[in-house]
Formats: sequence, structure tokens, C-alpha cells
Amino acid sequence: MADGDVGLLSPVSASPLVTVLTGDRAVLAAILAVEAGWAAVLEKAGLAPAGAAAVVASAAEAGRYDAADIALRAQGGGNPVIPLLADLRKHVTALDAGRVGALKAVHTTLTSQDVLDTALMLLARNTVEAVLADLKCTTAALAILSEKHADTLGVGRSLTQHSLPFTFGLRAAQWFHGLAAAGRQLEQVELPVQFGGAAGTLAAGTVLTSGSATSPFELADSLARQLGLAAAPAPWHTNRLAVTSLGNSLASVLDAAGKIATDVLFLSRPEVAELAEPRAAGRGVSSAMPQKQNPVLSVLIRSAALQAPQLVAQLHLAAANFNDERPDAAWHTEWPALRQLLRLALGAAGQLRELAEGLQVFPDAMRRNLDLAGPLLLAEGVGAAVAPLLAETDGRSGKVQLQAVVDRTLAAPAAEQGATYRRLLREAVPAGVLTDLRLDELLDPTGYLGQAAEILRRILAAYPDFAAPTQNGANRG
Repeated sequence: MADGDVGLLSPVSASPLVTVLTGDRAVLAAILAVEAGWAAVLEKAGLAPAGAAAVVASAAEAGRYDAADIALRAQGGGNPVIPLLADLRKHVTALDAGRVGALKAVHTTLTSQDVLDTALMLLARNTVEAVLADLKCTTAALAILSEKHADTLGVGRSLTQHSLPFTFGLRAAQWFHGLAAAGRQLEQVELPVQFGGAAGTLAAGTVLTSGSATSPFELADSLARQLGLAAAPAPWHTNRLAVTSLGNSLASVLDAAGKIATDVLFLSRPEVAELAEPRAAGRGVSSAMPQKQNPVLSVLIRSAALQAPQLVAQLHLAAANFNDERPDAAWHTEWPALRQLLRLALGAAGQLRELAEGLQVFPDAMRRNLDLAGPLLLAEGVGAAVAPLLAETDGRSGKVQLQAVVDRTLAAPAAEQGATYRRLLREAVPAGVLTDLRLDELLDPTGYLGQAAEILRRILAAYPDFAAPTQNGANRG
């Protein structure tokens, strides 16, 4: 059975793992798992014949079903549960042959939204586990880079311009920070079971459990345990926080990944050349220019990040338009948006992991780019240290005098600005106010890193579970 979307136009999500966890077959398997899980819950509660659950479980093997045919037939009822359920009942009837009466355990008291919402939460749980496994491998690699390059000098950039001395270790730590914070948020998202019946009142469930030792709520909690999902205090047919919270968290992961990819794309430009992506056969090639080595991992990751906001907006638009007690078309628009977010997050997480674990770092290029601005890069620190020491001259404060030095320096050719700034500064500030030794100290970029080392330490300490190397990375074979 062919999958409906193999990622031909979305290379970032074109991977076997993405297909296995989010493809049409995975959706079918999740729906069938919900139906089989419900049958097991009913049998355990004495509300379905003994042996029914085993029959339903056997009939619920995804390989028995044709996704393309079910998708086409779904147009008749508006969702895939209805035609899939018809096929499931046929398989149960054939397997049971009237021995157990297993049909009594199929879909009893449920509605299609109960099943599909729960199935999508199940699909999400499996995908999120894989995303987090890759994320923790990525953050562990970033933590290693942070510590290894804690003293690797480079230049910080603000509004595209050189701003202050920086370290590559702190840059990698800030990448770690964004990704670990997003990963922690994703870890904390609750993926609840859905239950409620035709209108969210549990009317049919109340009839079913009348006179028994259980209640509809206890059945729903049992299903949550059976499937490994969170229990829900009440049906949430039209309260879509579970979906929007998941979407927000997936988008946050992609935001953090996009930030890293955007930085790598800039820092790997030939004229910057501070970083390079890991090499792999066939990667980065051009159809026309054999000399090119394109940073394709970062391109793909960024492509995913740029798609996420619109998909999350679709989830919120749908949530705001869930009318009545069970909705019409707004519900239907959730499904593709949520699945595409899962696909993008999983695909990008794998690409990001490979990028982080194999990133090439070039400290000499970082120092070369730092030195382009020369001593002028230290003007902020010089001003803070020296301006208070200068006497007012012609009504100009020390700060104004030092700004004049900077302005005259900027008028010089770029290649001469470093030497010009030092000379003009020496002329403007008497030796009695600022010794040559102190001037050298103020113009040494290693002396104006602020709390970079402590910020790095605090970031890593805040997320110990994301900083430690893990052996639990997703198998992306």
C-alpha cells in the first residue's frame, strides 16, 4: 500500500522514520489501535464478551486495510473513521464467525470524533517521542560545542553589524538554550484521550454502564492507560487546547531549529567562513555548478521553520471556530495542519541532529572577522571606563569627547579604522588619565566579554537533562 505523501515536495520530511510515524498507514494504525484498545477496556470491565478483544485486535492489523480506498470512501461521511469502521466490522465478523460476539465490542458508545481525536493524540505521542530523542542528542552535541569553545573568540553581531566581542561557546549555548527550552515545553504537553459520544454527554456510555461496577469516566481513564495517553477530566470535542498547545510546542521547536539554521547559513558563507556543515556524499550539490557545496541541512531545517507559523495559525483558526457541541469543517482543517507540523518537526529534528553532531568550527576565521573592526569594537567599554575620568572641555562631557573620537575614526577608510581609533584615542585622553598599559587592556577583546562564561554555565545548568549525552536517539535507519 503506497503512502499518501512521501515528501517529494518537502525534502525535510522525506525520511523512512517520518513515513513510519506520520504516514497514512500510521494514521490507520492509530485509529485501529484506539478501536482495539476500547474493545480491551470494555472486555476488562465486563461490558463485552470474553475473547472479544483478541478478535478485534487481530482484525485491527493495519495491513488488512487500503488507505487509498478508505480515503476515497471518507468523502461519504466526512472522516476516515466511518469507512474504516465498516471494514473493521467486516473483518471482526469474518474472524469471529459468531463464536464470541466480538462485534459488541467494536466502537460501542464512541463517536467518530472520539476515535479520530484520540488517534491523532496517539500519532502525536509516538512522533513527539522520536522528536525529543533527536532533540536531546542535538542539545548534547551543542553542550559539548559550548564547553569546547567557551574561550573561542569571535564577534557578536547586532542589526547585521559587528557589535561586541563574543565567544562561539556562548553562541552554541544560546542555540542550546532555545532548543532545550522548546524541548522541555514539548515534553510537558499533555496528549489526552477523547471520549464523549455523539454530543459529548456520555449518554450512550451511561446506558452501557448502568448497573455495572464502572462508569463512563473510568472507562475513558482505562483507555488512556491502555494507549499511554493522558486522562481527560471531561470530553473536549470543542475545547481544542490539547491540539493548539501541541501545535505551539512543535512550532517552538521549529523556531529554535530555524534560528540555528539561519545562523549556520550566514556563518558558512565563503566571505564569513566561520562554520561548515558536515560533509556527506551527494549532499550540497548543484545541478549546474560543480564547485558548490550548499549548506543543505540548514536550508531544509529553515524551510520547516518557515512553514510552521502558518500551520499553527490554522490550528488556532480552527479552534476559534469549533461551533456547537461538535463542530463541522473547522475540525477537518486541524488534521492535515497538525500532521504536517509533526512531519516537519520530526524531519527537521533529524537534520538538526546531524548538523550539530558534525558541525565544523573554524576559530581562526572567527578571530579574523573579530579583527576586522579592530579596537573600535571596544568603544563601548572604553567609553564606560574613560568618560567619567575626562574633564569637561568647551562644554563637552567626556562621553561627547569620546563619541567625537569614534566619529572621526569612522570617517577613515575601513582598513585603517583600527589604527586610527587607537591614535585618536591616545591624543584625546591624557596619559595621566589613561596609561598605555590600561589602554592596551581596554582594547583587548578578551577583557570585554562580560559574563559570557557565566551565562554559558547557567544555561547548561538550567537544562541538565538536555545537556547530558544520550544513547536514546531515534533510529533513523
